Amino acid sequence: MIISATDRTVPITVFARSPFPPDISFRIIAPIDLTKVFLADALFPGIAAVEEQKDNWDRPGVSRRPRFTDGTQVIETLTEYVAGHGFAYELTGFTNALASLAMGVRGEFSFLPDGEGSMIRWTYEFNPKRGRHWIIAGPFRPLWRRYMQKALDRMVAVVAEQRLASDNRSALHA
Repeated sequence: MIISATDRTVPITVFARSPFPPDISFRIIAPIDLTKVFLADALFPGIAAVEEQKDNWDRPGVSRRPRFTDGTQVIETLTEYVAGHGFAYELTGFTNALASLAMGVRGEFSFLPDGEGSMIRWTYEFNPKRGRHWIIAGPFRPLWRRYMQKALDRMVAVVAEQRLASDNRSALHA
């Protein structure tokens, strides 16, 4: 584990509502194509490709290597997976600027009922390197939160697109 109970971490959390129940939102977001939702902006690179994923993203221990649009990369390992409810992962081995700021990151998605839809909560918990807490907790936090929110909003849009496509296929076969 990259984060222990005694670490002074910096959590950054964003939320989004999906009009679809938690199990549907989860089923689409958990294995989502990262290149479609993590797009480059003025401050952060997008994800250009995901490599070295040998199994489905559906059980602890599966890992992959997202490669960013600026040529850098990270190792992502699934640590928890509860179908229909949530999953968690760790990011280590950054080769970008985060390598000098954090020892690693724990990411966690939760899918909660919200009327007929779901509330999606996504947290990035940074474990800052010594002397770097103030950077992540200060100027970095609002910039990263904005980037995360845009990515999460794109994920919800993908859920809607895939659900609509599935409904249309079902209607054609009815």
